[in-house]
Amino acid sequence: MGTGIRGVLTGSSLIRYADSPRTRAKPPDIFVVFLANFLCLVGRLIQALSAFVASPLLSQEQAHNSNTLSLLPYAGPSCLSSSTKRVMSKYLQLIAHPQELRAVIQWSIWHEPLYPRNPSKESDNLKRCYELLGYSGRSFAAVIEELDPELREARSVVIGNTYTKPSLQVMLFYLILRGLDTVEDDMTIPNRVKLPILRTFYENLTKEGWTFKDSREKDKAVLEEFDKIIYEFSLLKPEYREIIINITKTMGNGMADYCEDEDFNKRGVDTVNDYDLYCHYVAGILGEGLTRLSVSGGSADPRLLESPHLHNSMGLFLQKTNIIRDFHEDLLDNRKFWPKEIWSKYADSMEDFITPEYAEAGVHCLSELIANALEHIPDCLYYLAAVKEQSMFNFCAIPQVMAIATLELVFQNKKVLTGHVKIRKGTSVMLIMRATSIRETYNIFQEYCHKIHARNTPKDPNYMRISIACAKVDQFIETIFPTQKEFKDEIATEEKPESAASTTEILTIVLLFGSTLALTSALMLGVAWYFGARFDLAFVAIKENILGVADSARDEL
Repeated sequence: MGTGIRGVLTGSSLIRYADSPRTRAKPPDIFVVFLANFLCLVGRLIQALSAFVASPLLSQEQAHNSNTLSLLPYAGPSCLSSSTKRVMSKYLQLIAHPQELRAVIQWSIWHEPLYPRNPSKESDNLKRCYELLGYSGRSFAAVIEELDPELREARSVVIGNTYTKPSLQVMLFYLILRGLDTVEDDMTIPNRVKLPILRTFYENLTKEGWTFKDSREKDKAVLEEFDKIIYEFSLLKPEYREIIINITKTMGNGMADYCEDEDFNKRGVDTVNDYDLYCHYVAGILGEGLTRLSVSGGSADPRLLESPHLHNSMGLFLQKTNIIRDFHEDLLDNRKFWPKEIWSKYADSMEDFITPEYAEAGVHCLSELIANALEHIPDCLYYLAAVKEQSMFNFCAIPQVMAIATLELVFQNKKVLTGHVKIRKGTSVMLIMRATSIRETYNIFQEYCHKIHARNTPKDPNYMRISIACAKVDQFIETIFPTQKEFKDEIATEEKPESAASTTEILTIVLLFGSTLALTSALMLGVAWYFGARFDLAFVAIKENILGVADSARDEL
């Protein structure tokens, strides 16, 4: 790691944001807190009941792999539509996970965006761009819409001969690359049409009114209304337009190279180096563009530009996580992104992994891919420490914590091979609420790495590699937020001699001993009296003995 970025980690920016949350929310209403805690209690009861009912039906492995309640004995009335059942299932998920339920209630009732939008001041074009953003990616849309308006829109409207204060247009940058990615993903577009579009896509950004109507992908609306994006793009300051055009050109040519490669189209990714290069073109370059825009706008440390491997790892970590999770969906679409260099160790073809005979081999292959992704985490943590502006930090950190949570979910999970697996909505809300400071973001990574390490088994051929990757995350975090002093203090407290005990502790012990002795004595005397003990005779005898001893002492004198 270069000395420049080390300075970022030890500089004032990290210390400033280390211990304080980066978002502010108004205090919760007492009624809301009571409601949230009451529902959490009900959720715990339902969770316990569900586990009791389902225990004969679910194996331990199935119980871990079920990230929804779909395996629980609930199917709903037959008259309900499938969409209604899905909605009911989501509510049941929340009830069965009380902490997530509380997070959703807190978020929905009193969450306040850092920089709320004001649609009344937006043009019709800009409003439509935000709608397209919501269609193409809800998770990204949520964090983009909370960016500082200067970062979010970066409008450079001409007033006379001067520009208003310029900044970034992250929203448009995302939509432009989403349009490019939609063309690349659409398998219905023949290469003779697709390749020229990919290689010249950057030129379309300056062609007023350009659209593309022949896509069949789910995000085709972005291409069909691309003229609105082009108009808003034209309002950006020239230097920002130049950065976006350069990134779009590089990404488009990289995608075209892979689409033109017949071996790639037939067999997919061959080597791990090819795997990294592909992820670089579709995600790493996006990280480069965002870094350049962030540095230009003053929301990130300029020294990030001196360490390009950091933003590249940010993109690769996200893209590899998506590729691992979407294995089954990509296979159905005849797309193979798992590198042959890895999967060929476990099967003769990728299609074998969906058969029961190769399920265990598929899980081992999954482990090696996860180990490969985990090795990018230290670079990602370095990068996050250099982001200075709050809303930009949220924008960068939230997808990363979603990715590590997804990796923990798919680890040792056979369902990835035969279906689609994703983290629950409640989990997503909890992560969004937590990932607002560098320290808490590091804690999230550490927690999920510990979960992965806890389920890692020596039977897995990648056991050692995964253990080392998780240990490196711990080691990195320890260098930033060391806990050795806390351990030493605990040891010193345990070894403290009795003579060093505080006066309060001694008095407490004496009081407790005396109280216990008095209570025991009173109890014993009470029992003796109940069974007929003559305390009056005892007192007389004691008195006589005392007087007799006194008389004897007087006689001797």
